[in-house]
Amino acid sequence: MNAAPDPRPVYDRATEQIAALVRTVRPEQLTDPTPCSEYDVRTLLSHIAGGTRRAAVVGAGGDGLAVRPYVDGVPDDGWPAAYDEVRAEVLRAWADDARLDAPVRVPWGETPGRGALSGYVMEAVTHTWDLSEALGRPLELDPELAEFALTIARRLLPDEQRGDDLPFASAAPAPEGADAYGRLAAHLGRLPLRVS
Repeated sequence: MNAAPDPRPVYDRATEQIAALVRTVRPEQLTDPTPCSEYDVRTLLSHIAGGTRRAAVVGAGGDGLAVRPYVDGVPDDGWPAAYDEVRAEVLRAWADDARLDAPVRVPWGETPGRGALSGYVMEAVTHTWDLSEALGRPLELDPELAEFALTIARRLLPDEQRGDDLPFASAAPAPEGADAYGRLAAHLGRLPLRVS
């Protein structure tokens, strides 16, 4: 049996990129819109941190679906510390190699741990694009992370049309000349806030 590659190094890089991006957020940007129409920047940060905590619970062998995918009570200037805390939790939770092949339950079904963590890479990289768009693209993003996430997105969500039961909208056409992040965003039904 050929197991899928270990997604932990990719997840680690994805969380490093998020942490760098979160450090650029200014308090006055917290109410700005994001490509997720139901989220402003503050709510997106809450969801990024909460989703990371959920991934940590799954990695530790717990029921991630019982974890609310948001964090509350973070002061306006506290998002970098809040994210660093959950990032450290998730990296510790997935440190044991045995977790990669253990069956886990995630929002998209039952899967071995490596499949779950690959899905969490997709989610993290997608929300990185969302946050980057909302902040005016302050940092250059790692294209290899987007290519990995796009491969996972196409595997987990192959259908172009998606129902309301999924957290991602139906696929949209990617803008002409879109990079890997733009193609990932379009596959997951997101549109840029501004045109390049």
